[in-house]
Amino acid sequence: MKIAVNGTSGFIGGELCRFFRAQGHEIVAIPRAAYADKDALKNLAGGCDAVINLAGASIAARWSEDYKKRLRASRIETSRTLVCAINELENPPFFISASAVGIYESGIGHDESSVKFDHGFLGELVCEWESQAAKARTQTAIFRLGVVLGRGGALAKMLPAFRLGLGGSGEQAFCWIHIADLLEAFKFTLQNRQSGVFNLVSPTPNTNGEFTQILGKVLGRPTFFKVPKFALNLMFGEGSVVLLEGTKVYPKALIKSGFSFKFSDLKTALEDVLG
Repeated sequence: MKIAVNGTSGFIGGELCRFFRAQGHEIVAIPRAAYADKDALKNLAGGCDAVINLAGASIAARWSEDYKKRLRASRIETSRTLVCAINELENPPFFISASAVGIYESGIGHDESSVKFDHGFLGELVCEWESQAAKARTQTAIFRLGVVLGRGGALAKMLPAFRLGLGGSGEQAFCWIHIADLLEAFKFTLQNRQSGVFNLVSPTPNTNGEFTQILGKVLGRPTFFKVPKFALNLMFGEGSVVLLEGTKVYPKALIKSGFSFKFSDLKTALEDVLG
C-alpha cells in the first residue's frame, strides 16, 4: 500500500512509519508546509491507498490561552484543510484520523456507543476535531487513543519522576494501549477497511494508583511520594485535568471486528516496553 501520513515527527507517527515500511509499504510524509497549499496536499494524497491524520500539538502541557489556540489549530484547522484536499480527489483514499478518549465524560464507563461527552475544553476540542474528520467523503475510521505505552511519548515524560520515587495516586481510570497493539490496530483497520469510531485502549483499564504501583515495581523504584493535586495545577493549570481526571473506556468495536490484543495486562506491557 501507499500511505500518506502527517505528524511523522511525533512518537506515534515515527513508530507507524517504521512499522509500515518494514512490511514493504510506501510512506508519503505530509510536511507542515503542505497545509499552506491545497494543491500540494492533493498531490501528496492523490494516488495513495490511505491517509493517516496524526497531527496535533502535545496535550501534556500548560494550557495558556495561546497554547489552547495552538491545540485547536494543530488539530481542527489541520484536519479541515486535509479533509478538503481529500474530498477534491477523484478517488479519495481510505482515511484514518486520530482522536482521544478525552472526548468522554469523566468518572463513568464508555464504549464507542456512548454519547456522554466531556463539556470542558478537552472534550469540546476532541468533538470539533472529530467533526472535521467526519466530513471526509470516503471510508473513514476515527481512532480514540488512550495513553500509548512505548519507548517515547507520554511514558518517557513520566519516567524521570518515577525514578525519583514520585508518582500519582487515585482511583481515576488510566486507559492505555501498548504501542505494538496500536500499530497492529492500524494495520488491521487498513487491511479490512473498517469504518467507524474505535477506542484504541487495552480491554482491561487500570486506575492511576494501580499504574503508579505497577510502574514502580517494574522499575524497581517503589514510589514514596505522591504528587499532590495543587502541584499538578501549578505545573499544568487547566491542562492538569488530563492527569487528574479519567474514565474507563473499552474497545468494544475493535474486539467485535475481530481484532485481538497482545497486551491486555499492564505489568506485562510495561515489562515489555522497559525490559
